Amino acid sequence: MRETLQRKTAFAWVLLITCGLLLIPLVGMQYSNDIHWALSDFITMGALLLVVGALLILLARKLPKRQFQMAAIVVFLGFIYVWAELAVGVFFSFDS
Repeated sequence: MRETLQRKTAFAWVLLITCGLLLIPLVGMQYSNDIHWALSDFITMGALLLVVGALLILLARKLPKRQFQMAAIVVFLGFIYVWAELAVGVFFSFDS
């Protein structure tokens, strides 16, 4: 994976994968009334995915292999935390 992140086309792949992942709720909204995403939801999740992908690319290019592995774990854990916080408010509830 690290070699893939170091290629010149890595940012294009991150953009393509982000768009592909955002198609999942978009298509789901067409077939189910249970999925309700606003434009702001798509923008927020798209920005989050792009930032995580770009950060992984930059870390892969700058850090040695062992440090990259540790940094990637931290980035993924941060992504999961932010995603869960935005989805259901694990520790903070900004709506109340």
